[in-house]
Amino acid sequence: MRRGLYLYGAGGKGIDRILADAAEAEALGFDTFWVSQTFDYDALTLIGLIGRETRRIELGSWVVPTFPRHPGALAQAALTAQAATGGRLVLALGTSHRAVIEKRLGIEFASPVEHMRAYLKALDPLLAGRNAALDAPPIHAHLRLDVPGGRPPPVLVAALQPRMLALAGAASDGAALWLGSHAFLRDQALPRLRAAAEEAGRSAPRIVCGLPIAVTDDAPAGRRAVARVVGPSARLPSYRAVLEAGGLERAEDAALVGTEAILEPRLRALAELGVTDFHAVVVPVPCEGGSAERTRRFLADRSF
Repeated sequence: MRRGLYLYGAGGKGIDRILADAAEAEALGFDTFWVSQTFDYDALTLIGLIGRETRRIELGSWVVPTFPRHPGALAQAALTAQAATGGRLVLALGTSHRAVIEKRLGIEFASPVEHMRAYLKALDPLLAGRNAALDAPPIHAHLRLDVPGGRPPPVLVAALQPRMLALAGAASDGAALWLGSHAFLRDQALPRLRAAAEEAGRSAPRIVCGLPIAVTDDAPAGRRAVARVVGPSARLPSYRAVLEAGGLERAEDAALVGTEAILEPRLRALAELGVTDFHAVVVPVPCEGGSAERTRRFLADRSF
């Protein structure tokens, strides 16, 4: 199982600090460095910069919203990042949330699964350097891109609900999952992804499981830290639904919190399920100085 480290709160760090964090993740041996797409830096632009300061580590977006960007614009940015990184980009994209797309951006959040289906139909040929010819209102794409060095990156779809999971398996390289419990992954997400990929004649999907993690001797303090950092966003309807589907109530119930001895078997259990990537959102525990570094070292020093 690949080990990925998530760049959290990029906007408060500055470019130089972000580049240093990415270089450190590479030096520690992480397989992937995931860059957030929120309301600060643009993920694909940052990835292009990081690619010039690193040599080996894979660089992933988490997660680029599709409603605000035409497939041609996203494909052009992704291929440019691919060229800048020497082919190390993983493009994770998603529909985002109604609260973001409609209330903040003023764009209608209509039929997200059908939107993503049409979006991928336009995006795939563009990433491959072929002509896109699609009229699926409101998406219209009639163009071809020529980006030297921009070979097609793997594309992952952020998916939690059954129909989006099936689409991710059938029409992309895999899924980006967030706050999924072991039971949700075992009984719902992985079976749907695999069945859809097999039916579509695609290879086994890449399955990226994102979870908050805090290695700590004070589990209650760790849970409180997760509740403070992740809890507010976990109230969004799609995240509430995935927690409920997994038999959980709050973000801290999904998080990996505890000592190394407690967390190692939980991570191995994810690998045994068939999760291909663990996406670590490291949550510092304020009462334990160095807890974030302890968590990074724990992940870097082990194979799962």
